[in-house]
Formats: sequence, C-alpha cells, structure tokens
Amino acid sequence: PFALNARTDAYVRGGDRDRSDVLADAVERTRAYMAAGATSVFVPGPLTEDEVRTLVDAVGPQRLTVIGVPGSLSPARFEELGVGRISYGPWTQRVALTALQDTAKDLYAGGALPEGTRPLN
Repeated sequence: PFALNARTDAYVRGGDRDRSDVLADAVERTRAYMAAGATSVFVPGPLTEDEVRTLVDAVGPQRLTVIGVPGSLSPARFEELGVGRISYGPWTQRVALTALQDTAKDLYAGGALPEGTRPLN
C-alpha cells in the first residue's frame, strides 16, 4: 500500500515564538495534511509529552511521526502516547562518528583500540 508521510517544520522554524503558537500552527497544518489524504504527519523538533499528546489527538493514533533527539521521550513512552513512527535522523550517525573521533584521538595519543570491539562481519 501507498503511504504519504507529510511534514511540517512548525517547530524546526518556530524560532523564538511562543510554544503554544507553534503547537497551534502544527495542529492546523497536520489536520490540513490529513484532510488532503496524508496517511501520517512528521513533526520534527523537541516535543514535550503534552505537545505529543495534543498532536496525536489532532491526527489520530499511529499517524504521528516524531524525531528522537538527545533528551527526548523514550521510544516506549512515544508508543504509549500513540506515536506511529520515530525517526532518529542523523543521530545514530552522530553517535558512530563521535566514537570514531574518540578512537582516533586515543590512537593518536598512543592508545590502542578499545577492548571488546566487535567485528562487523
């Protein structure tokens, strides 16, 4: 089946606006996308539990996509609130690159590869 995941950058581009105004814009946009035929809506940005709850109420359970960022709700909590999908965007890559930078720094300083490093294949 075909799925259309619409996106609103209300939070990404919200700037210094009052969060309640940003939430109102996000709700308006998500409802418009759903009315136009979207099957789900992606609302990236750091969301509070109350904001997630409001957005799920606006689009329906399992129809909201969010981004997981450091400090965000846990996957289990997002699921409990009715989120249908969590994107981790570039964050898993950033975790890997942080480990690469740390390892390179240690090796350059005369260290060795970390014990317990797992093979990839």
